[in-house]
Amino acid sequence: MVGILIIAHGALGETLIQCAAHVIGSRPLRAQSIAVSGRGDPEALLAHARRAIAEVDDGAGVLVLTDMLGGTPSNVAARTVIPGHVEAVAGVNLPMLIRVLTYRGQSLESAALKAVSGGREGVSELDIRYPGAPAAELLRRAAG
Repeated sequence: MVGILIIAHGALGETLIQCAAHVIGSRPLRAQSIAVSGRGDPEALLAHARRAIAEVDDGAGVLVLTDMLGGTPSNVAARTVIPGHVEAVAGVNLPMLIRVLTYRGQSLESAALKAVSGGREGVSELDIRYPGAPAAELLRRAAG
């Protein structure tokens, strides 16, 4: 099973894991987060990230998710990448995390691709012209 490490500003990573636990019914195994503050030392964060990667890795590899491309969390995440063993994706959101949790039994490469597609597909404008419309109908209209 692909391990998951979220490196993000503040409590975002842990909050996303807690939200995912609410959606799927239990806290996901082999999933951790690292909170980055404005005063975090990048070298200390990198060492922390490498320890966390070792903890969540069962041999299937680790997907590191991070919030905003170009920020300290993504810069640290980029330094953890080991092609084929540790991959990283920026722009983490709840749909991305749920998608990864759903497909983490597949390869690391597949989990990374599912993360990107889940993140993209999870972003949609809600159409207020149709209050109370079922979500499926809103998505159909957005795609149409």
